[in-house]
Amino acid sequence: MGIRPLDGLKVLELGQLIAGPFASKILAEFGADVIKVEPPEGDPLRKWRYIHEDTSVWWAAHARNKRSITIDLRQPEGQNLVRMLAKQADILIENFRPGAMEKWGLGFKELHAVNPKLIMLRVSGYGQTGPYKDRPGFGVIGEAMGGLRYISGEPGRPPVRVGVSIGDTLSGLHGVIGILMALRHREVQNGLGQEIDVALYESVFNMMESLIPEYSKFGVIRQPSGGSMPGIAPTNAYPTLDGKYALIAGNGDSIFKRLMTLIERDDLANDAELGDNIGRAKNAQKLDDAISAWTSQHRLDIVLAKLTEAGVPNGRSYDAADISADPHYRDRNMILQTQLPDGSAIEVPGIVPKLSSTPGQVDRLAPGLGEHTEEILIELGLDDDERKALKDKGIV
Repeated sequence: MGIRPLDGLKVLELGQLIAGPFASKILAEFGADVIKVEPPEGDPLRKWRYIHEDTSVWWAAHARNKRSITIDLRQPEGQNLVRMLAKQADILIENFRPGAMEKWGLGFKELHAVNPKLIMLRVSGYGQTGPYKDRPGFGVIGEAMGGLRYISGEPGRPPVRVGVSIGDTLSGLHGVIGILMALRHREVQNGLGQEIDVALYESVFNMMESLIPEYSKFGVIRQPSGGSMPGIAPTNAYPTLDGKYALIAGNGDSIFKRLMTLIERDDLANDAELGDNIGRAKNAQKLDDAISAWTSQHRLDIVLAKLTEAGVPNGRSYDAADISADPHYRDRNMILQTQLPDGSAIEVPGIVPKLSSTPGQVDRLAPGLGEHTEEILIELGLDDDERKALKDKGIV
């Protein structure tokens, strides 16, 4: 096992489902010891989507490298266990509705008093403050409020949802960024931890590029645009002879000229108005029609080969089978071989980002429910009688 950048850090994960646990998954891949606190019935994600041997196969990727302890947070003894764990932790991650942790006596103020160095990541739908803070909020709601849902889909049709829980994972990523900055501050400043407040809708909103500046200055409300990117041309999905689509991004000035030369439209390549993006954006439909006329005469593989040879960015839409079979994914270890608890083989996503000296790695399978409860209680210093009492009361 090689050295990793977060070796020696202890993380206490109280979150469920996606956002908080996604953040701790990344930390665990880079060396943090993540203790996942689950309710006695387990994290609901254990039962989401496709199930093998009573557990979601998603769990194999989502919970890898973590240790699991079951604790009933509704019970005072369970809350006291969390305080004991928090006293030893560097980071605590939770994604309950605001106020839940305070109700259990586990808010930042209480835990900071127990452990002044504790960094606490709090992920919620609307944040810990503001008029909406008490509303329940899932990723799909954050995606809608953050502006992503409105601009997704085809013009004139109802907005569509991105096919994954992108609002949750974006929140997890923002949470990791916050944690790393808080760790740096703790290291070089006063040694104290702090509270990190991540809202689902804000994590999505942070990705919305020019949405608000354009509205503020020009009163423009960006609309759904299908496969194109408004104001940037040419870039779209273009039909091919075999009924597929080629994704082409010819929006750089020199790239555009190479693309027009390839499709034998020198008239467009040499048109002064199309020499920069401003002019091309005004003529986006004209350019799309010209490119489509060329792509529709060739099979997808021919189109992509010719574009690659000409140095024009291109691609096609990958499904799961395409990803699994792609040699580039394999060469960069983005598909990892692992196994489920029963020993059956399974492939899971690789680790991102890739560090040259201290890369992340998978060294522990996703835990069974409460698999490490005894181990963690012993680490806390509880003796046999104390551990037995907690089990007899159903606390762990």
